[in-house]
Amino acid sequence: RQPLSARPLGERLCSAEEATAGSGTYTRHGFVFSALAGCLVKRSEDSGLPVVSVVRDAESQLLPDVGAVVTCKVCSINSRFAKVHILYVGSTPLKSTFRGTIRREDIRATEKDKVEVYKSFRPGDIVLAKVISLGDAQSNYLLSTAENELGVVVARSEAGVQMVPISWCEMQCPQTHTKDFRKVARVQPQFLQT
Repeated sequence: RQPLSARPLGERLCSAEEATAGSGTYTRHGFVFSALAGCLVKRSEDSGLPVVSVVRDAESQLLPDVGAVVTCKVCSINSRFAKVHILYVGSTPLKSTFRGTIRREDIRATEKDKVEVYKSFRPGDIVLAKVISLGDAQSNYLLSTAENELGVVVARSEAGVQMVPISWCEMQCPQTHTKDFRKVARVQPQFLQT
């Protein structure tokens, strides 16, 4: 069993005539594909064809999954959504950045029609969100902050100082005492990034 290089999810590994599909793989149209991201292992079988399997390397890329709570950074906002980069899944840092979108209607659970994106997030904010769907071809995840525990956890004021939450919809700069609107998260201790 010699481990070979890491394989991304869905990669075509070989022809089904060359090897049998083992764990972590599937066969389609006469080819063996990887069913998960991990390392390819080829094992020779006495009975003929070698068996290829893909094993999840402990170090292999953790992917955001539907229902996972993620920590992300807001990159840009417009009137319909906020674009974010996903940095952590739970408390595990991601090796590569995944893009996500928080749509206006997914920001709050109530009064969705009154939500304004710029009163909820600003570029640079660190936000806790939940993955609601594994987006499209651009690998854009759809995220929601509609629960009380989700929303902005870290935001800086225009003076560059970390703001303090003063309500579920406002944060204040401790230096200038300026208030800014945000969709503030009621943070649960297990999600705090130290």
